[in-house]
Amino acid sequence: MEENKRELATPPAKRNNKAFIIIILLVIVVIVQGVKIYLDHQESIAKEDQLANTEEELAITMQRLTDISAELEEKIAEIQELGGNVEELEQAKAEIEAELSKNRRASRRTIQDLKDKVGGYELLLKAKDEEIAQLKEINTELLSENTTLKTEKNVLNDSLSQLNESKEELVSKVAKASELRAENIQIFAINNRGKERESPFKARQAAKLKVVFNIAENEVAPVEGKNVLIRVIDGNGEVIFDVARGSGTFMLNDREEFYTANQEILFDNTNQQLTFEYEKGSEYESGIYRLEVYTEGYKMGSEEFEVK
Repeated sequence: MEENKRELATPPAKRNNKAFIIIILLVIVVIVQGVKIYLDHQESIAKEDQLANTEEELAITMQRLTDISAELEEKIAEIQELGGNVEELEQAKAEIEAELSKNRRASRRTIQDLKDKVGGYELLLKAKDEEIAQLKEINTELLSENTTLKTEKNVLNDSLSQLNESKEELVSKVAKASELRAENIQIFAINNRGKERESPFKARQAAKLKVVFNIAENEVAPVEGKNVLIRVIDGNGEVIFDVARGSGTFMLNDREEFYTANQEILFDNTNQQLTFEYEKGSEYESGIYRLEVYTEGYKMGSEEFEVK
């Protein structure tokens, strides 16, 4: 009751002043907040513009590095063709490719570092342009000198060429004459009791295959070690082989081919006899088979046998 009396006792003018001050303060707060929001927005726009400009500048710098890398590749090819040293250029190209592969954030420091490197690479390209010009001049002089020398050399080469052709022909004839030949080739089937049968024989009789032949005498062939190979080829043209049983590969007409079995021997030109025994591990299919004998990439002889 007393409080109500006090409120009633407060003069109306004083209450109005108090309300007016509160309104003024609220307006000031709203204005300050509005100004702050505006300034923050402007600062954000400025930062976005600055970032966009920085990213654009980084992209331009990286593109220049890409262009320089392509120019370096051209210079490398040109200098190599002229016979110059490209080690420095290859190192610079590798450095640029490493830079291009990095994931970078746009910053003034990063861009400045890249621009410094771009400047260095551009100086290198300029120096190499001068080097290329010098190499071209030297090559022109050498070409002129070589033309004279080639004219003189061609006369000599014609004579040497004829001599080499005669020599190669002689070497070829000697090599052909020194090739070894397998003769008296015999093929047997050996059953599980050790009994031998000549071709034709039944598949069940061939627990092992035995091949016997002589190496024909050859006075031209030197006494030396030889690796003699045999190939057993079925009716489909497939070589019978098993690496676990001693088979392997050799070069024949520039191709890697399988062989069935091999022996390392010393050829002594005494009509020596060789014997091979090969256990296939499975039964032979019926048909005509071909046996081939090789050494040093050429065929020494061949023979056929039949499995019934």
